[in-house]
Amino acid sequence: MSPPIDQSHTQWFNRVLEAEAILNGHAHITPILTSRTLNRMAGADIYCKCENFQRIGAFKFRGAYHAISRLSDSGKQAGVITFSSGNHAQAVALVGQLLNIKTIVVMPDDAPVTKRAATEGYGATVVGYDPDITTREDVARKLAAEHGCTLIPPFDHPDVITGQGTAALEMFRELKTLDMLLVPCGGGGLLSGSAIAARAMGGTCRVIGVEPDLADDATRSFHTKTLQTVQNPRTIADGTRTHSLGKLTFPLVLEYVHDMVTVSESAIRDAVRFLFYRMKIVVEPSGVLGLAAVLSGSVKPAGRVGIILSGGNIDGPTMTSILCTD
Repeated sequence: MSPPIDQSHTQWFNRVLEAEAILNGHAHITPILTSRTLNRMAGADIYCKCENFQRIGAFKFRGAYHAISRLSDSGKQAGVITFSSGNHAQAVALVGQLLNIKTIVVMPDDAPVTKRAATEGYGATVVGYDPDITTREDVARKLAAEHGCTLIPPFDHPDVITGQGTAALEMFRELKTLDMLLVPCGGGGLLSGSAIAARAMGGTCRVIGVEPDLADDATRSFHTKTLQTVQNPRTIADGTRTHSLGKLTFPLVLEYVHDMVTVSESAIRDAVRFLFYRMKIVVEPSGVLGLAAVLSGSVKPAGRVGIILSGGNIDGPTMTSILCTD
């Protein structure tokens, strides 16, 4: 059973601990990398949690596996459906393959080619849609009713949220203390789960969510305390092109996150290039938002600063464009 929406922090964190146990042996414990050059530039000790090395190349595997593995036998037999621009799609598809569960994934027609190919490669049936005409939520709900599948959304689900929170939990288990934790934000699943874990493990650690300027709905929501939306934002960070925070993630962000900031498209590109050239790793635009905030000055880091690099799924043309543009 999923936990109630109005549960306490203790209940939420206990669910993160349960997710950690369920994911043991299935999700990778991803490495934490450091760079003396980055520390010198930032004037702080920076620790990068590399979820680009997670299964399917992103943190999304954590939440998808946790949520799907908890379904009843009849739920698993009926199959699952989701909607995603790419990383959650791949995660659900891989979990379906691992657990022998039928999966249907609703993806926008302009989703990155590599992400769609990987999703299909894991055995999912991909259904495309035009985001200028309809919404992925509407398409997915109609298909779920038609096929009798269980809908596993990419962020607004308690088991997804608490599964994602295991990434931050791992950071605190390894590093013990952090003064600040920077987390990318699209729909808020990773941010909510990380903030729940940080509240329990991080003491006075400040959790800051980071969005692109062009997809700033969560930042506006946080500062106005009223849910804001954005319509199909044209940011290079495709994993953040969500319409809004969810019914679960919005109140969780308000409760557990200390601040929200945004970064420019140029700052996102600069961060991708820095990680590629200086730290020798490939991270997608959506995954570098925390680092972009540090490098661009949107956040003033101090002390021990954790950054979750949330994924590494980027297609060749996009990476080439970023690396070849100053």
